[in-house]
Amino acid sequence: MKVNLIFIRHGETKGNLEKRYIGKTDESLCEEGRQRILKLADGGKYPLTDFVFLSPMKRCRETCQIIYPSCKMCVMEEFREIDFGLFENRSYKELEDDINYINWIKSNGELPFPDGEPRESFIDRCYTGFLKACDEINRSFRKKIPVVAFVIHGGTIMAIMSKICGKSYFDWQVKNGCGYVVEAVLKDGTIEVDKVEKL
Repeated sequence: MKVNLIFIRHGETKGNLEKRYIGKTDESLCEEGRQRILKLADGGKYPLTDFVFLSPMKRCRETCQIIYPSCKMCVMEEFREIDFGLFENRSYKELEDDINYINWIKSNGELPFPDGEPRESFIDRCYTGFLKACDEINRSFRKKIPVVAFVIHGGTIMAIMSKICGKSYFDWQVKNGCGYVVEAVLKDGTIEVDKVEKL
């Protein structure tokens, strides 16, 4: 089954603007973030969609309400952002003398977040949710090529894209309000990616 998938990172929150590690912290969009998403949506940046999957966190719900206010949607717990542990809701300046952070930076982000969620567990969680979404797409759309949006977190996009397209987790970073358009084929519980473009 052919499908077009739209991955969109939520708009900015106050913590994003302050360059904080915002994972499990359930922030709303800040006014700047809300206005930027409105401007992008009004400018036609986001394709029309048949269905939306999204994270349950406020910043994703609010972004989705701006872009796709009347679209059918499904909230998925698996798409929550990673838990940054001791780094959560703290900025680089607040962490620069923390030995745990220094060691994490030296590892190029490969060490686990202290008291946080291991990245491999996070990637597996997100990918499990994505496969569940694909099953729902297969069940719901039989006679046309659906366009399905995912309004989620930067880390969640990185996790899914690294699984379905390869390359490093960090190769798939996107700015708030941006993302990827993926043309793919869903087949027997797997996905074959044909084309990827930046949104």
